[in-house]
Amino acid sequence: MSELAAIAVGFAAGVVAGLTGVGGGILFVPALTIFLDKTQLGAESTSLLAIVPVALVGAWRQHRYGNVRLRDGLLIGALSPLGVLVGAIVANTVSQRALEIGFACLILFVAGQLVRRAFADSA
Repeated sequence: MSELAAIAVGFAAGVVAGLTGVGGGILFVPALTIFLDKTQLGAESTSLLAIVPVALVGAWRQHRYGNVRLRDGLLIGALSPLGVLVGAIVANTVSQRALEIGFACLILFVAGQLVRRAFADSA
């Protein structure tokens, strides 16, 4: 049952993220912690792993449309393991509560950006 629930949460988060234009992790991480009782660290890790196949397919499709700057992508790809290492060390060092508060601040920031853009577009 847990696998079916995870599939449902992932699908729902993907649909809502696609419709609203926010990153799926913004919805996926809270859904994993609330509905599937994952820890914050477990939810963030699961979300990051789920990004890999989606990013590969998206990059492939966008490359076919001519929208990928290959040099920039390779540079980011080469440097990202260092960011992953630092992020993993920090995530395993700080408390569960600090991760929750940090993620909540990120969500509030993203929400503020969406509201700001909505009002800027309507003006």
